[in-house]
Amino acid sequence: MVTFRRDFEFEDDYWVTISKNIKKFRAEAKITQEQLAVDVGKSYDFIRRLEFRHGEIHCSFDTLYKISVVLNHKIDDFLDDDEDDD
Repeated sequence: MVTFRRDFEFEDDYWVTISKNIKKFRAEAKITQEQLAVDVGKSYDFIRRLEFRHGEIHCSFDTLYKISVVLNHKIDDFLDDDEDDD
């Protein structure tokens, strides 16, 4: 069996995109940071930092899943970097 290295382009700043989309989807749903925090079982400060530290703060997959359920979006929506929304 021949194995060779395939070339992929991996986005380095995907947490920036996730952070931006959490903020965007939360605003679209008209949910406050405090309410989102309560709904997913995290602190208000954690949600605030997750949105505004632009990728410096990360969350677990479990937390991202809960956020996606509360905001009624698929997880892959959070990875969509739609520049037109800026």
